[in-house]
Amino acid sequence: MMTGQAIIWVGGAYALAALVAYAGYRAKSLSASGAIAACLVGGTIFGIGGLDWAVLLLAFFASSSLLSFFKAADTRKIEATETFDKGGRRDAAQVLANGGVAAALAAFSGLAGGGPPYFYLFAGYVGALAAATSDTWATELGVLSRTRPRMITTGKSVDAGTSGAVTIIGIAAAVGGAIFIGLVAATLLLFYGNEVSLIEGAAALVTVALAGGIGGSVLDSLLGATVQSSYLCPHCEKATESRIHRCGTPARLTGGVAAINNDVVNFMATLSGALIAVLAYSVLGNPF
Repeated sequence: MMTGQAIIWVGGAYALAALVAYAGYRAKSLSASGAIAACLVGGTIFGIGGLDWAVLLLAFFASSSLLSFFKAADTRKIEATETFDKGGRRDAAQVLANGGVAAALAAFSGLAGGGPPYFYLFAGYVGALAAATSDTWATELGVLSRTRPRMITTGKSVDAGTSGAVTIIGIAAAVGGAIFIGLVAATLLLFYGNEVSLIEGAAALVTVALAGGIGGSVLDSLLGATVQSSYLCPHCEKATESRIHRCGTPARLTGGVAAINNDVVNFMATLSGALIAVLAYSVLGNPF
């Protein structure tokens, strides 16, 4: 049973998460449903996981939101965005696809207490957020490439925004996103004094983030190229990820599985990022 102090802490965490979600809604980074989902995800992570976990979530959300506005008027970005399932505002499904695994790990951390179980969960958390960050950075910056992207499975040149396509800029952005989350996590070690070896712990966190981030990002591209649903609007004759094209015309399924959309792929990528990060943490010998 939660104590009165714990109830106040969790309540305050959800209140703060609501304020951040509202700010995201006003900034047009989140839809109304996305703001509600972000409040639930953020409140769970902050209220149960604690400040360290919340800082990493904010790092992902802030960086991803800023990149969504970066060169938003660029023709390449506008044309690629027209292919995507949804617009720039993240809805509840997108928020849960990117943050659901992280929130679940934070919730379990409250049951784990301290010791090895907690650190395994934190490693998985870092990996899940690194995967989400890698994928988001790769998408937002990869579409700005001056060279046409190529399918990760066949190497065939395709239009920007095609699921499963990669560019050199996108790959570099994916690596950068994973390193970014790792460095933020490593910075948090400064608050623990001599409880951990800063150099060893920091190197381990960056390694764990890289493993989870790159692993999740690669899986995201592979699933996007093979099983993610893709459609064609018969009216506009344009490719889209949505069953209903932006013009309002029902689109025709041209590839993949109808039930596997981009949100499902993102969820699977973050889950794999968490699992790969836990494996990397085990191989490193529980360094933090």
